[in-house]
Amino acid sequence: MIDFGALYRAESRRVLATLIRLLRDFDLAEEALHDAFVAAAEQWPRDGLPHHPRAWLVGAGRLSALARLRRRARFDRLQGELAGQMEESMQIELDTDAPAIGDDRLRLVFTCCHPSLGADAQIAVTLREVCGLTTEEIASAFLVKPATIAQRIVRTKRKIREEAIPYEIPGAAELPERLDVVLHVIYLVFNEGYAASSGARLTRGDLCAEAIDLARLLAELLPEPDVLGLLALLLLHDARREARASSTGDVVLLADQDRACWNRAQIDEGIGLLRRAWARPPVGTYTLQAAIAAEHARAPDSASTDWDQIVRLYDLLLIAERTPVVELNRAAAISQHRGPEAGLALMDALLERGELRDYRFLHSARADLLRKLGRRDDARAAYRRALELTTQEPERRFLERRSRDVEESC
Repeated sequence: MIDFGALYRAESRRVLATLIRLLRDFDLAEEALHDAFVAAAEQWPRDGLPHHPRAWLVGAGRLSALARLRRRARFDRLQGELAGQMEESMQIELDTDAPAIGDDRLRLVFTCCHPSLGADAQIAVTLREVCGLTTEEIASAFLVKPATIAQRIVRTKRKIREEAIPYEIPGAAELPERLDVVLHVIYLVFNEGYAASSGARLTRGDLCAEAIDLARLLAELLPEPDVLGLLALLLLHDARREARASSTGDVVLLADQDRACWNRAQIDEGIGLLRRAWARPPVGTYTLQAAIAAEHARAPDSASTDWDQIVRLYDLLLIAERTPVVELNRAAAISQHRGPEAGLALMDALLERGELRDYRFLHSARADLLRKLGRRDDARAAYRRALELTTQEPERRFLERRSRDVEESC
């Protein structure tokens, strides 16, 4: 039996990227993608799985789009002209797996990250169209309301269409200046996969794999230090992903993870990439983060972690990228190195500034430090606030257990 759910998760974003390139229209491509999977669900159980499913889906989607345009052409001359142009220009072999399909995702990333679009718009539309994140997931990454993200995406897609922004990877001269936003998008995609903002699962392996795949494509295209540093970071974090949840899907903290379950091949590859990136200064933010992840990966057990070195790396990262989230992560490292009081003082200062007041990880981290310091009432309040902000079930169960432990210790 064909698992269409698994097929959709594995192929839909690749197929969509190619359809967008061919059709030059996001909405039409999304309709064509839907039609292609409907056709597959009808035909494949009867006729058997095609030799190259992805190419079949692209071809079926293309034909569906042409049919839609022909129907619209009866009422709209412009749509009729577009259908004619498409029939002349789009030649796809349905029985071969087009090698360019893999590159279409990266091409689409660069299209969505065109400099004529605003930075927030670039990231939002890429996360939606290339990676299939929901507006709620993207809103969580931006710390804004879903309605704001939805409007931003609609406006950005309209601008791409109306200004005829090209669907292409920029040339060598333009590539470096376009790189920062693309790297940031890939980073955000991985973050959503590694720590899902909502839902029943702690992680989403499909998004982690998508981000790593895009980073690999980019590293092949442009093996610059920042690109290598990002790929190293993703591999080092992803190496721990399977150990982050128990067999029942519950959260397992880093200190409690079975390090034998970590993917040593990914760790070795990540450390090798890190060395290459570090050897070519200036050292970028992704490389610094990869260096922090490598310190965890090198430690044979939690007690052996070199927290002094990790704090030093966070100090460097804070100079390069002074953001509230980096400050929070540094505070957590300091709590391990210098004790919970030192970390809590830094987190309280962040909370007073108000920049992360709706960030669930700040409240959960504070709650843990307050619990360790025996400040039970404050810990309960912090756990309650974290629970109010959490929409992910494994995190909710973890926080509820911690909150009950505080209650029972009173």
